[in-house]
Amino acid sequence: MTGEGTTPRPVRILLADDQPLLRTGFRMVLGSEDGLDIVAEAGDGVEAVELSRRLLPDVVLMDIRMPRMDGVAATRAIVDARLPVRVLILTTFDLDEYVVGALRAGASGFLAKDVPAEDLITAIRTVAAGDAVVAPRILKRLLDRFADALPDPAATPPKALNALTEREREVLVQMARGLSNAEIARELTVSETTVKTHVGHVLTKLGLRDRVQAVVLAYESGLVRPRT
Repeated sequence: MTGEGTTPRPVRILLADDQPLLRTGFRMVLGSEDGLDIVAEAGDGVEAVELSRRLLPDVVLMDIRMPRMDGVAATRAIVDARLPVRVLILTTFDLDEYVVGALRAGASGFLAKDVPAEDLITAIRTVAAGDAVVAPRILKRLLDRFADALPDPAATPPKALNALTEREREVLVQMARGLSNAEIARELTVSETTVKTHVGHVLTKLGLRDRVQAVVLAYESGLVRPRT
């Protein structure tokens, strides 16, 4: 237990990218930040999984395309092994289809590779704390691209959604639109604590790991559709 006045344990990060220059850049940005500790680097997915098993980092900063095993398969291996490790995917817009696979595999979020340093640092801390990162701009682009494959909103929603109360369903819709707990609280005129409770109930009732999977389910079920 951390005592009063004790410095919190730093967030331990594994960098997984097949380009040494990019890993160096991330190390320079993150290594200079208080409270973040780069524990290792992996040049491919197999190595990322092996190091995750051995070192148990808090967060793996995972590239999508890597040799031997891509980021999607590596993410799935880490999640299936039930390691206390969270995966934050880095992508580029031309690889959007891989992100959907990564989210389904259990990634805790995704960011563009050109994300500002301060946003990357915030995302890492958010994921390490057990929450998930949904980048609305990228999510909208993804969902617009695959909109034709989404269910008709007039169709009967999946039975799983019937377990939600009306307010929990409202919260899920707002989550899917990329709103934070504070923003949802303002939108629904309730306290942020109440929203946090509703989010927890949504995840538990739907058997979801985190907020990102809730967003994906909301769109896949037709509860929410991409805005034009």
